[in-house]
Amino acid sequence: MKTNKSYKKRIRVTKNGKVLARKTGQDHFNSKNTGVQRLAKKRMRKLTLSQRIKRRFLAGV
Repeated sequence: MKTNKSYKKRIRVTKNGKVLARKTGQDHFNSKNTGVQRLAKKRMRKLTLSQRIKRRFLAGV
């Protein structure tokens, strides 16, 4: 099965195998958020994916 390229572009796999992704909702309408909330959105977060999802979307990774 082929890797889903659109899904792969949104994540990063570390050398130890952790899957990181951007936090959602940071493109616009951020003026009502506090500074702490805006900074938290900039950080990558760890994703926990099931084996079924990994096999389906990240076959080649």
